[in-house]
Amino acid sequence: MYKIRKLLERSRVEADLLVFPEYLMADPTGLGLEGVKASAEGLSGSWFKFFSKIAAEYGSCTVFNMFEQSGRPKPYNSTVIVSPRGEALLVYRKTHLFDALGYRESSIFEPGDVIPEPVNCNGWRVAVSVCFELRFPEIFRVHGARRADLVVVPAAWYKGDGKEEALRVLAQARAHENGYYVAVSALYGELFTGRSIIVNPFGVVEVDAGWGDRYVEHVALRSLVEEARRKYPLLELRRTDIYASLSRILTGIFQ
Repeated sequence: MYKIRKLLERSRVEADLLVFPEYLMADPTGLGLEGVKASAEGLSGSWFKFFSKIAAEYGSCTVFNMFEQSGRPKPYNSTVIVSPRGEALLVYRKTHLFDALGYRESSIFEPGDVIPEPVNCNGWRVAVSVCFELRFPEIFRVHGARRADLVVVPAAWYKGDGKEEALRVLAQARAHENGYYVAVSALYGELFTGRSIIVNPFGVVEVDAGWGDRYVEHVALRSLVEEARRKYPLLELRRTDIYASLSRILTGIFQ
């Protein structure tokens, strides 16, 4: 909390929306289930209250990640959006856990099973996906079908060969194919890439924050969302009449 507060105090915060990375509460690498459970809190805990205060202080909708107590054997990996009044607008419990490259996020977190509707943040329809979920275009298509203007993506993107390029390419694809902004707030550290980015609805990277702990502001334009969807009416051109049969085929292949 101290580090976050100092970063904001050194910055001239004028944003309508603040987005913080995944795993900001603690790095679960090597902690194991018991270590993660020890860090988990409820939505009335000190972590939620800290970010509610930040939101109210700066008059910004604020997006933050937390290990949320679930009443189940494992906590949730949750992302919360709070209003400028410090009230919870959305709680998203990560649905697609990072079980790849030898890491098993499902060993320490319960998966969520609901993709919430976008919420209104200062006139923008804002949706949430988290980190590894950039690799699942189905989630982002749901956000597109629900007419999100912006999808925020708290991330803790592990370092590795080609990982920074993958983060960039995936964010660009998700933005362009749905005609909305994608803002990735990526944790920086010994194990994590950093490289937070903002991609516009045409798939163009408008901000690359680079390495390090940084605060960056950027002006996004709703008119660009409207222009992208007018020039590339991808949602309207979907062939939903054939997707049901394709879904059955794919389900059969992977069972």
